[in-house]
Amino acid sequence: MNCQAAGLRTGVVLAAGLGSRLAGARPGFRLKPLTPVAGMPLLLRTLRSVALAGCRDVVIVVGYHGEEVEAAVRQYYDGPLQVHIAYNPHYALQNGLSVLAARPYVAAEPFLVMMADHVVGDELMTLVRAHVPPAQGATLLVDYRVDQIFDLADATKVRVENGWIVDIGKQLTNYNAIDTGVFVCSFALMDALEAVYRERGDASLSDGVRRLAQMRRMAALDIGNGFWQDVDTPEMLAYAEAQLLARAGQPVTLHSS
Repeated sequence: MNCQAAGLRTGVVLAAGLGSRLAGARPGFRLKPLTPVAGMPLLLRTLRSVALAGCRDVVIVVGYHGEEVEAAVRQYYDGPLQVHIAYNPHYALQNGLSVLAARPYVAAEPFLVMMADHVVGDELMTLVRAHVPPAQGATLLVDYRVDQIFDLADATKVRVENGWIVDIGKQLTNYNAIDTGVFVCSFALMDALEAVYRERGDASLSDGVRRLAQMRRMAALDIGNGFWQDVDTPEMLAYAEAQLLARAGQPVTLHSS
């Protein structure tokens, strides 16, 4: 089923955080979403991926220096997506609140959720385009190649059983997959996040995943040999750039941090 068959499908891109660990990794670029990787800013790479997934609209959730991020998108993005900007005033809290900030702009399900600081291969978007999440649930794209993860300590771990996520967290010790930061969702994920927020005053995406997992509504989709890389630190940035250039068959010249 493609996006048109599934109805209006919107991409939600989370770009609200402080990004402090990556600040200054590229001279002249202090905001993470605007930091270039292999010649293209992270956020523009993500918008390209959202379009490849078949979406027609994108909601970019901004927070930290949000006006600057929005201005850059308005100036430099010339792709096919209809761009909407949502502001998360609680950007210093966890990323689940950014998903909730997008809710007024998401008219129909299923919808896509992505991180502005994750570089993903086109093959993941092909999977997304063809995927339908479980009813009243969501799907997380996962990587089972645990032994190949760059900076495993920083990765969000996932335990999957028979195609269903049963637990998730950075500190998880019993796991068999890694969270890629790409979700195909029904509104049930937002409902779960709202419930956690009401209880705790904060909510991460992992909290919402965990809540749905308890109801056996959180599926895992294997990315196989697909490429992705989180970009949180200068080391991750250098690694992601090297991988992208290698995949494009270009000489790899790493920048100093």
